[in-house]
Amino acid sequence: MSIPAAYGDTAPIAAIATAAGEGALALIRTSGEHCLELLGDVFSRSEKLLKAAGNTIVHGWIIGTGGEKIDEVLISVYRGPRTYTGEDGADISCHGGIAAAKAIMETLRGTGFRDSLPGEFSFRAFMNGKLDLTRAESVMEIVSAKTGLAREHAVHRLSGALEKEIRGINTIIVQALGASEIFLDYSEDDGIGAENNSETEAAEAVGLLPDRPLVEEALERLKILAASYRRERLYAEGALGVIAGRPNAGKSSLFNMLLHEDRSIVTDVPGTTRDWIEAWVSIEGIPVRLTDTAGIHPSEDPVEKLGMERSRQLLSEADMILYVIDGTEGITPEDRDFLRDHRTLPVILLWNKADLAFPPSSQFSPAASFRPVSAKTGAGISGLSREMAGVLEKRFSGGREGNAWNPAGIGTARQKELIDRAAAALEEALALADRAEPLDLIAPLLREGVNALGEITGEVSTAEILNTMFSRFCVGK
Repeated sequence: MSIPAAYGDTAPIAAIATAAGEGALALIRTSGEHCLELLGDVFSRSEKLLKAAGNTIVHGWIIGTGGEKIDEVLISVYRGPRTYTGEDGADISCHGGIAAAKAIMETLRGTGFRDSLPGEFSFRAFMNGKLDLTRAESVMEIVSAKTGLAREHAVHRLSGALEKEIRGINTIIVQALGASEIFLDYSEDDGIGAENNSETEAAEAVGLLPDRPLVEEALERLKILAASYRRERLYAEGALGVIAGRPNAGKSSLFNMLLHEDRSIVTDVPGTTRDWIEAWVSIEGIPVRLTDTAGIHPSEDPVEKLGMERSRQLLSEADMILYVIDGTEGITPEDRDFLRDHRTLPVILLWNKADLAFPPSSQFSPAASFRPVSAKTGAGISGLSREMAGVLEKRFSGGREGNAWNPAGIGTARQKELIDRAAAALEEALALADRAEPLDLIAPLLREGVNALGEITGEVSTAEILNTMFSRFCVGK
């Protein structure tokens, strides 16, 4: 396999692996050929460091080129190949803050380290057989996870659930491909018995696909994986939830209640919120970008009109709308107009101030039902959270309610594209078999499916693919 030139060496690399800013500790990762020897050149206890066994810690000082002490550190020593990258490496724990870490990085550059490229540690782990590409991608999914549930899903991929499923599907396609190639080989073998030759010709004549049930099984499993993508992206990237309603219906109070903090200004004066305010919130483990919008109502105020226009734009992009009705005023013509205009979007109707006025028993629309809540007391909010999660899961599961979560779900657009490519190849192969097309037209499609799945795990890859994928990682990962 060819290696991207930018990532292809084994030179000693270093990177600050913790976020910039004040803190108790900062961590600098190092890896590569002669990594520990080079560290020994700038470490106060060089001999102790060089003799240290893997998975041990050495205390000392980083020393500058002029003999000055840079910082007191702990160095965690790792000996290849039993390391993350498969190479010798060390993690330097220094005092937190920007200055100490930068000074150590400058010292390391002076002794022969270079700054790591984005994702270069994970790239080396892949090249040295420590990670397949699905696990490498899950590393960044964990870093960017917005909720505990998103992290949990990424951890399943890191532990190999997706890799195992992909390799399992690939195995049965390879088995079917092998059977097809045996048929083709026999048909070209002049020494084959007449009886067997007749059977082969007959098989080709009717478009028989050897081990067809295996191809059908592989296709069904690929479709299940493909269907998991939208739901997994929901947990990883989140959804847009928009709170809408007339002025003074309690939108801002509901926003604050769901966030468990006072972010929106709440007053008894209608029209207090003149622009949208947003924040991320975890709804039953689903990250939701929740937006409190300006109340939509007739107004000649230019500022209010601009705020309402922005609200309408957000509503057009929403994955879910929480429409708040003021229970003390009841349903107004404006409420009816809004629901009529947005009937194609998932809307949860909230009868707010239910502690003062309970919703009517007769619904104003056959398709409408109210959820009583009190944004002031918190009544009904826990049930609302569960309903919000259910609406989003249904929306991101292709409308299939109760669709079970797949631990081997796919987490990236790259994986989805390749699974779709493999599935399309298998579908075409089965369609050709149904039309009694020759087996030599069908077998290459099975091979195409195998190659597409090999790209997902990294068994089949190119320099361009690897360079593009790892360049999107954080520095230090």
